[in-house]
Amino acid sequence: MEQPKTLRDAVLFFDSYENCREFMVSLRWPDGKVKCPQCGSDNVSYLEKARLWKCYAGHEREKFSLKTGTIFEDSPIGLDKWLPAMWLVVNCKNGVSSYEIARDLGVTQKTAWFLAHRIRLALQHGGLGKLFGHVEVDESFIGGKARNMHKDRKARVMQGKRGGPDAGNKAIVLGMLQRGGKVRATVVEDREKATLEPVVREHVQEGSHIYTDELVSYWGLDEDYAHQIINHAEAYVQGQVHTNGMENFWSLLKRGLNGTYVCVEPYHLFRYIDEQVFRYNHRRKMTDFDRFKLAASQAVGKRLTWQELTGKTENPPQANEVF
Repeated sequence: MEQPKTLRDAVLFFDSYENCREFMVSLRWPDGKVKCPQCGSDNVSYLEKARLWKCYAGHEREKFSLKTGTIFEDSPIGLDKWLPAMWLVVNCKNGVSSYEIARDLGVTQKTAWFLAHRIRLALQHGGLGKLFGHVEVDESFIGGKARNMHKDRKARVMQGKRGGPDAGNKAIVLGMLQRGGKVRATVVEDREKATLEPVVREHVQEGSHIYTDELVSYWGLDEDYAHQIINHAEAYVQGQVHTNGMENFWSLLKRGLNGTYVCVEPYHLFRYIDEQVFRYNHRRKMTDFDRFKLAASQAVGKRLTWQELTGKTENPPQANEVF
């Protein structure tokens, strides 16, 4: 199969259903034997006119398509639009807005927004093992710029930047970067020791070298890690002691949030973080097609419904104010 190299190539290539079918089959069933996603049986036949497979194992959902069991399931949008949209999301350095996707694909903004969030679900990847070696740990506030705020809210935000308890109602993201390796980032409730330390221990292997700023919440890490602190009031770099790698990641993340997405609800913030983490972790030694293919391979076995995305399930997470 000829590999697209550019977005234009991808649009032209996936405009053909046969190319879409060949690509998805090679991802889902590398041995060439199509199996039912419901029961795993390979006793199936392809219905060419309907573009479906039929399973003869004797269960209710006997027919299935390329989309069944993936983030694409139950979507009226064809793969000729889904796959170029995924190409855009994973290869645009600062992200791509739902308005731009809508214009490019000829769909509504609401459809493009839902589509983009389902792609972000595919970019989530667990089970990567713990970070090790030299690891930078830092946290950042995500929210609106103080100069654009009402003076009362601006006062709260500036108090948060000085270490206030509510950080001006901004979202707080904790990041961990293995130098020369991967980055992890997650939304946390606050900057207290009881919150940050367990997250670091969950993601960083004991005995690793950890570099943080002077926040007291990190001081307990000395017991199990070679922990060194950089005091930003004095310097930003002291030999190998710095958090500049994490600062670079925060810069890329905020550039996308502020410049591309503009308005992000805290309820959905973790999805945008997952998107940036994926691009950051696979920015080197990969072509655009390699990055796209990896993302597409992670689309299997995941599902995000409109009710789940919009918080209309029984116990949805509580969203804070929009920033």
